[in-house]
Amino acid sequence: MSKLSQQEEKELISFIKDWLKSHGLNQKDLACELNIKSSRTSEIILKIKELYKKGGIFNVAKTLIQIERNLLNNIKNDYQETTQTKPYNQLDIDSLVSKINQDTSE
Repeated sequence: MSKLSQQEEKELISFIKDWLKSHGLNQKDLACELNIKSSRTSEIILKIKELYKKGGIFNVAKTLIQIERNLLNNIKNDYQETTQTKPYNQLDIDSLVSKINQDTSE
């Protein structure tokens, strides 16, 4: 495949930054998903260029779509874990009632 032009590179980086921001993510999240050690823009650009060489803009888009799916699924799963509260069982309720009764009788 041919190389990305400077204009295409600028537009792609701008898109990626906006894309990350719109999902509340950062370059570190992207770097982890791209399996690169540094989250610096220059390192991300190198990886994007590598993806482009292997399959053009289609390969870059396909990779970004997969990363978006992974990250959003992780966010959704983390959200579900933190928002699900365990229901009280009968022992918890009895214990709470006893504590309330103790506190009110004092």
